[in-house]
Amino acid sequence: AAIEAGFSSPYWMTFKQARELGAHVREGERGNMVVYANTISKTEEQDDGGEEERHIPFMKAYTVFNVEQIEGLPEQYYAKPEPVIDPAMRIEHAEAFFSMTRADIRHGGNQAYYNGASDHVQMPRFESFHAPEAYYATLAHELTHWTKHKNRLDRELGRKKWGDEGYAREELVAELGAAFLCADLDLTPQPGTDHAAYIQCWLKVLKEDKRAIFSAAAHAQRAADFLHGLQSVADTKEGAAA
Repeated sequence: AAIEAGFSSPYWMTFKQARELGAHVREGERGNMVVYANTISKTEEQDDGGEEERHIPFMKAYTVFNVEQIEGLPEQYYAKPEPVIDPAMRIEHAEAFFSMTRADIRHGGNQAYYNGASDHVQMPRFESFHAPEAYYATLAHELTHWTKHKNRLDRELGRKKWGDEGYAREELVAELGAAFLCADLDLTPQPGTDHAAYIQCWLKVLKEDKRAIFSAAAHAQRAADFLHGLQSVADTKEGAAA
């Protein structure tokens, strides 16, 4: 739920807990359900006069809200992670390129992903990356995923679940697309810590299909071309407006 909504805080509480701290949930906010499971012990008298202890399982549901949905809490609940890099280190031409895509890019949380259901790209905040190039490479990866939407390139590689062959093929396309875009934008990011895990996914596909790399590269190039094409569309619209 935190990833979906873009919350960066790990703290959640019930409406009652917030009220006890002198705070209140903002009007219109929706909570998420958590379930507490445990057992209770009960001693029962038997027909023979003896006693037997029973362990009875139970579950109880609560609705909780992230502290970012609550106003008036003590300041320590709103503490943000210290920035890793200066927000002023943004690279102007890369910022311009990605903004021209007009994609719905949201910031918050600590994971990057493309949500096909809501058709938006979720990104951690710029200052949480170890280098500006890492931020733009990650954004390029997720925007390559964004191009697969049925209203764009309508790319379907057979993904049914996380980690299956279709997932590996789409991730290979996204990583190649990011590499192409970084080259086009003269960005040289360092390999990410997740690349080794990605490579494990790709190896099986590449071993079973010797042409998979060429197919992925073709899809990646189409994605990069599509994103480049949005630059000229935006320029044309701005020119017409002028």
